[in-house]
Amino acid sequence: MCFPFEAKPPITAIVGGALDTEEVTLTAADGNTFAAYVARASEPLGPAVVVMPDVRGLFPFYEELALRFAERGYDSVAIDYFGRTAGVAKRDAEFPFRDHIPQTTFEGVRADVRAAVEYLRSGEGQTERKVFTIGFCYGGSASWQQASASHGLAGAIGFYGHPTRAGFPQGSPAIVDLVPQFECPILGLMGGADQGIPAEEVAKYEAALEAAGKVHEIVSYAGAPHSFFDRGFEEYAKESADAWERVLRFIEANT
Repeated sequence: MCFPFEAKPPITAIVGGALDTEEVTLTAADGNTFAAYVARASEPLGPAVVVMPDVRGLFPFYEELALRFAERGYDSVAIDYFGRTAGVAKRDAEFPFRDHIPQTTFEGVRADVRAAVEYLRSGEGQTERKVFTIGFCYGGSASWQQASASHGLAGAIGFYGHPTRAGFPQGSPAIVDLVPQFECPILGLMGGADQGIPAEEVAKYEAALEAAGKVHEIVSYAGAPHSFFDRGFEEYAKESADAWERVLRFIEANT
């Protein structure tokens, strides 16, 4: 997994920045219902964010991350992946996510993200709203996958997604094979010492993006491991702060 259940995003909260939060149940086009956590900005800037968790699905790390976006003016929705197999109830640290993650599918995740995007565009005057996806590990790959899914995204952000692994979720091509279909800019934030994603695999991703002429920024933090973006990793505070600033700049630049 990327983060332990008790992990928190390494981002300083802005007191009074978020207007309100809500736990909601969204419905995808295939009829699936799934849990989501909404954080709304007190002074919305316009763009919005779909937050895509790691293999645990929706848990407190990603709810807090949604809050951090709202505090900075971006309405956000953090989604769960397991509505089809585990329902919409809240879960604790003992939830057996390893039993459920193999049952997720490429089409299922895409349908759920589409529902979240449509939710963010459902307010008055929001039909053309700029929406970004951001994900971590499993969610990092899944976020990049959404760039090819005809959601009309403004950008897709991935922290340490795997760019060359296929079949995760079920039925998904490797990210590098989807690159020609990408419809929006890409931001990738990688751990330079990530043993599960060697530098040569990241280089293949960059080469594919270059060859296809896609707008992108791929950053590898030397010495940083997988899941470095964790408040508990004090030794990677500088890398985490830089990554967060790049996320905010990416959203601003593509709005």
